[in-house]
Amino acid sequence: MSTVGRLIDHVGIFVTDIAASRRFYVAVLGALGLSIEENGEDFWCDEFYVSPKRNSPVSCLHLCFQAADETMVRAFYEAGLAAGGRDNGAPGLRPYHDRYFGAFLLDPDGNNIEAVYHGPVTRTADAIEITRID
Repeated sequence: MSTVGRLIDHVGIFVTDIAASRRFYVAVLGALGLSIEENGEDFWCDEFYVSPKRNSPVSCLHLCFQAADETMVRAFYEAGLAAGGRDNGAPGLRPYHDRYFGAFLLDPDGNNIEAVYHGPVTRTADAIEITRID
């Protein structure tokens, strides 16, 4: 049994310094109330996977995590800065829509990592449960 979100099954990135990336993602995900799992050098949180570069190029992407409120967006930003992230947009309202409250950081490899709060919402489900049919 596993759970999935809506469109993306998973996202994986390849990084140059796995220890620096682990520090950064443990900090920012922890600020969002999440934790990582790991196996060897690889680590993940739900559908987000981080691996050392090995024979793959370093990733360059924008990835946005959902936050439960504006306080959590601010905590994400501060935790990321303290863990080696670089500012790419302090917490605040953005023009994308009238309640879009986000913060942007660059991770150790320069990926644009964001946390956003869209205001109060109601979810139809936390996740979808998948059961294998044999």
